[in-house]
Amino acid sequence: MSARPDSLRNLVVVVVGASSGFGRGAAIKLAAEGASVVIAARRKSMLDEMVSEIGSRGGSALAVEADVSDPAQVSAIAEAAIARFGSIDVWINNVGVGAIGYFWDIPIEDHSRLVDVNLKGLIYGAHAALRQFAEQGYGTLINTGSIDSEVPLALQNTYAATKAGVLSLSRSLNEELRLAGLDDIKVGTIMPWAVDTPWWTHAANYTGHEPRMAMMDDPEIVVDAIVRSCLTPKEERPVGWKAKASDMSHHLMPDLTERMSADIAKKESERGDDKASHTGAIYHPILDGMGVDGGIRARMKREDLAD
Repeated sequence: MSARPDSLRNLVVVVVGASSGFGRGAAIKLAAEGASVVIAARRKSMLDEMVSEIGSRGGSALAVEADVSDPAQVSAIAEAAIARFGSIDVWINNVGVGAIGYFWDIPIEDHSRLVDVNLKGLIYGAHAALRQFAEQGYGTLINTGSIDSEVPLALQNTYAATKAGVLSLSRSLNEELRLAGLDDIKVGTIMPWAVDTPWWTHAANYTGHEPRMAMMDDPEIVVDAIVRSCLTPKEERPVGWKAKASDMSHHLMPDLTERMSADIAKKESERGDDKASHTGAIYHPILDGMGVDGGIRARMKREDLAD
């Protein structure tokens, strides 16, 4: 039985949802620190570009095309990682698609898809990771939640519900690991505030406006939190002062916090430029939104100047 690694160097890390946003940023940063990364997502051509980029800098990466809503494809990620590197030290469950709008305006198929990806897809990944960790005696599972995991947010209804499920699952898993005496297996949940990533471009949108949110954070603080969690995971890790303040506020004043958050979400949504309803990338990958940064803050500045 191997010991739990204490350095990022030579760590084997699976990053699911790696083609853009937090996943892309974390995979590139981990590879730069000497970790071997297995990057998975639906956009294989972008993953291949990342493998080339990481390799050109002396890093090691393997690309696996996968849709996390299919358990067989998630299992294939784990199998590919073991076949190439022999073990998995960290599994980053960075999965999440969104649908923005009033609950009744969002088609039921979209709600179902969010559950398939955000909750069931994350469960598939957690199951594959924990079975491997139990076999090797150690491992770290990092689940990407949201401050919505703690504070339900209007206009992000089912997304928030799935992210609440992510946090609940992480808590349950940590207790089960304790009961089983598997002390070298840890589960941590990352809980960011609204962050400027391509998530907003990829989300289905039924608000009639371009998506936006107040005081968006830079994605690098979340990327850094994910990388830090590979060695020092926390059961709950709100990222940035806004997420921490919102988390604390909801514990002290849940009803007021939910009302204030809802009012902010509605006000911000109405300030966006007009936008026809669309399903974004929740069913099929799109070419828009290929970086870590989503360019949402820059667009919001243009919208605000035009007011």
